[in-house]
Amino acid sequence: MIKSYGYSCPVELTISVIGGKWKSIIIYHLLEETRRFNEFRRLIPEITQRMLTLQLRELERDGIIHREVYKQVPPKVEYSLTPFGQTLTPIIQQMMDWGDQHIVELAQMRHTKD
Repeated sequence: MIKSYGYSCPVELTISVIGGKWKSIIIYHLLEETRRFNEFRRLIPEITQRMLTLQLRELERDGIIHREVYKQVPPKVEYSLTPFGQTLTPIIQQMMDWGDQHIVELAQMRHTKD
């Protein structure tokens, strides 16, 4: 069934939605609360403004996040997870748990191989 939609497996579909360096991190920061653009810039200082804009647009396109624009001066824009986006919570939580459990081990392996 998944092949009829252009994906070879369900993992490929999931990676197309949350893959890459930044999307999972953006979703992680939205698990607890609504965020504004500049909050993301502070929380993820390595991401460029252009890349953050691109990633937010892609997540919005895929129905993962909701972009709320408030009509005021200056304009206020907030991002939150949609109910569909909240279905990714267990995946992000498992990624967090795995990272917590293996950070020391990975740091040691990377240090000895560099």
